Amino acid sequence: MTITRRAVALGLAATAIQALMLIAFAWPAVNIGPRDLPIAVAGPASAQVAQQLRQRDPDAFEITTVADAEQARNAMADNEIYGAIVTGNGAPQVLVASAASPAVAQQLTAVAQQLSGIPAASVEDVVAIDPDDQRGAGFGSMVLPLVMSGMAAAILLTLLVPTFGARLAGLAAFGIAGGLLSTLIFHTWLSILPGSYLELAATAGLSSFTVAAVIVGLAAAIGRPGIGIGALTMLLVGNPFSAATSAPELLPQPWGALGQLLPPGAAASLLRSVAYFDAAGALAPFLVLLAWAAGGVALLGLGALRSRQSTIPTASPEPVAVPA
Repeated sequence: MTITRRAVALGLAATAIQALMLIAFAWPAVNIGPRDLPIAVAGPASAQVAQQLRQRDPDAFEITTVADAEQARNAMADNEIYGAIVTGNGAPQVLVASAASPAVAQQLTAVAQQLSGIPAASVEDVVAIDPDDQRGAGFGSMVLPLVMSGMAAAILLTLLVPTFGARLAGLAAFGIAGGLLSTLIFHTWLSILPGSYLELAATAGLSSFTVAAVIVGLAAAIGRPGIGIGALTMLLVGNPFSAATSAPELLPQPWGALGQLLPPGAAASLLRSVAYFDAAGALAPFLVLLAWAAGGVALLGLGALRSRQSTIPTASPEPVAVPA
């Protein structure tokens, strides 16, 4: 292939990547809507409210009936539901958890207003988002830097560090230092997330380490194409379907569920859980990150083993004595 043809091919490949990025980022944004969104109804008219919700959209909500408002609040604090509609004593009351998703809180408020016919329905924010980030824009903007920095660390370690042990040490240093520094920014300076600094730093550090480890491991196992495969997976699939700015149940399925099985989505869910819900619901995203991190390290070890075997010289055969 001539240089000109190679240049044209690379230009066309970049065009395809551009189109995929537009689809990956724009398509979920224009298809936001509730899909089996877990909520609760309570009070004497709970059955009627549940029926009205199902008639509006049978697939929008996964509805649980609870005894009263207090039980609904407990379920929200345990990160089991996004909100509740409580009936009795006049117009329905809306319970929301803006910390779980400001977008869902707004949608539930609008639905309750339509059901009651009252423009200003009573709304209680049971688990409120940080007052310095009321729209959740700051939290939503955190995921992409974690992904991009992990990609940058992986590329630098792959291209500039030749040995397995040194790369692993670089990944560990990036995870620890990156977690501490990034948390200092979004927790202490910007006040985007509340909660324990060290717990959030450990979460951010594990997230950063995981993204970098996967890309470094793929590059070690299959060569430099592994950098592109890992980076595009995190950037084109993981980031837009992470639901950091919405909720997994608001994204088209199965992409919302798939996003939670990739490091960016798991990182967003784990950060929410640690910051707002006392780690309720943290086990699943933690295990996802741990599995990806372990897989990345395993691939890095496999690549190092192959490299070592390829550099071992083969023994030359001993000369055979020829009789005179």
